[in-house]
Amino acid sequence: MSTPAIDLSNRRLFTPYTHPETGVTIYVLTRKVAPVQEAFYFTNESISADGRYLWFYTAFPPSGTAACGRTLGVVDFETGEARHFPETQFGEASPYLDTRSGTIYWNYDRYVWKRGPQAGAPVEAVNAVPAELIGERNVLRAATHLSLSADGKQLFIDLGLELQWLFGSLPLDGGDFQLWHRFDRLHNHAQFSPTDPDAVLFAEEFHSDPITGLRFPITNRLWLIRRGERPRPILREPCAVTHEWWDADGEHVWCTFQNETWRVRVSDGVVEKISFPHHSWHSHTSQDNRLLVTDSVTARPWRRGGPSAVYFLNRASGQEIKLVDNPEQGDYAGRNYHIDPHPRFCCGDRYVVFTTTIRGEVDVAIAPVEALVRRTE
Repeated sequence: MSTPAIDLSNRRLFTPYTHPETGVTIYVLTRKVAPVQEAFYFTNESISADGRYLWFYTAFPPSGTAACGRTLGVVDFETGEARHFPETQFGEASPYLDTRSGTIYWNYDRYVWKRGPQAGAPVEAVNAVPAELIGERNVLRAATHLSLSADGKQLFIDLGLELQWLFGSLPLDGGDFQLWHRFDRLHNHAQFSPTDPDAVLFAEEFHSDPITGLRFPITNRLWLIRRGERPRPILREPCAVTHEWWDADGEHVWCTFQNETWRVRVSDGVVEKISFPHHSWHSHTSQDNRLLVTDSVTARPWRRGGPSAVYFLNRASGQEIKLVDNPEQGDYAGRNYHIDPHPRFCCGDRYVVFTTTIRGEVDVAIAPVEALVRRTE
């Protein structure tokens, strides 16, 4: 069954914006259910497979921050409605979307919850990390990005507990949590492989010691862990790359480094590098790897809410085009809600979804991929 096109001409929902230099038109979600509306973090899909539902982050400044104060909203393209669900508080941990049903999974404290996109859908507790494993410690977060195993049975957890981080898998059927590994410094961004239910990509992160206040840098970012085995680095030489995600083939991972996006073979660490004439901060690829989107933070020095841009690269032609120049959002929302563009291909690579500040607000934007391909052939 083919995926129906999202009606981006619906002026009740979207406002078009055309870049004055490149001629690219993006569509900004201007139907507001919250003052701040953001695209999902780029590792996680946000549009259902049938194209009916678009999920997004919401926030109500100064309530909380990106670490603890965000909730979820959804657009129903069939009815033209936008809904806000205040019970979906999740902080920085990216929710997981079941694209077949439109059901969203999110975590708060040690629990994972789910609900459907319909207005009256029930909220259900899916599973929880055992209380006895946590004890009296505070849960910093249960997962950086909720991801589903390739067999569809488990979510991965990278649980932060003050001085310890626990990695493991949590069954959707309510079964027992399986502990994979313990760390005594911050490792996170764990993501199940799209093809192997026993493999997980994760990252060594900047570590701030809660006792001394010292901050320890990243020396070797990319790591892999297999169920029942010890973790191992992926790169041949230690490197502080950033913002990693799985290739659809499950044999490679991607990351960014300065003005490059890297494709790394997991088996031996061989790197393919794609260079840009600008900084590359977050990137994402189509499933066939022929198309790439990236954002570039143009603020110097770097700062939250600084100006940024989003680009599209057609690797077949070598042509790149700019989608938007995001002006600085220097207010409380811009500084505290992690409003980087985070562009991502969604809905079978038919759309690019990202966060924009082009209207002087924090908004969700969509760009049809077909139009971008035509402009870069």
